[in-house]
Amino acid sequence: MKKILITNESIEIFGIKFLKEGYSSAIKKLSNGGFMVVPSAPSLTIINSDEYYYKSLQASDFAIADSGLMVLILKIFYKINLEKLSGLAFLGLFFSDCSSSENSELFLVEPTEEDHGANKKYLNNIGVNYDSSFYYVAPIYKDIVIEDFDLLKQLEDQKPKKIIINLGGGIQEKLGYFLNTHLSYKPAIICTGAAIAFLSGQQANIPDWGDRYYLGWLFRCISNPRRFVPRYLGSIKLIFMLMGCSVEK
Repeated sequence: MKKILITNESIEIFGIKFLKEGYSSAIKKLSNGGFMVVPSAPSLTIINSDEYYYKSLQASDFAIADSGLMVLILKIFYKINLEKLSGLAFLGLFFSDCSSSENSELFLVEPTEEDHGANKKYLNNIGVNYDSSFYYVAPIYKDIVIEDFDLLKQLEDQKPKKIIINLGGGIQEKLGYFLNTHLSYKPAIICTGAAIAFLSGQQANIPDWGDRYYLGWLFRCISNPRRFVPRYLGSIKLIFMLMGCSVEK
């Protein structure tokens, strides 16, 4: 039987360390570098079928609780309070902090040049001091184990302090794991996936209240039902996965 392990700072679920508290705690941990993941409910349901993805999540320094479903199940059935912090909410606060700093030192790993153009425009519009040479358009990774030595070399040359991986779930975490274990220095590696696309206008807008009340999944389903409805229906499996856990303090 899998365990839910409660410590002072985190709640370990399936061997993944979720921070009890939200943004301020995450930023404090990232201030000296770290590998952060933001697994969604649909992503968590594949940990038993994708061993390397699961390994990448477990190897992270910490995770934030993006899944409202997971947070609710823990609260209702286990009386465990875990603060929900979506990737979207995290980035909104994170970019606000960056806009007030002299040098953001951000590096973006992008799915396409088009996405990078939109993200760069968004950052400029909100006043983030962003060096437009600090980005990399990732290829389509086809292997189960992801390695990208071209990206690794560019990062070693430029040495950004904050790397945001804007790729899909199940891919970004594996790439983050590779970078975290191969880079000669320790930047903040932030795996928030497509969350930036909701801010930059590449995906349908999710209002703050929708995200706050755990309804981000609904806005995604409305914007693209063919893609998101089957994905979120599949996440119901997470309920049974969590109900099969025991709690240890």
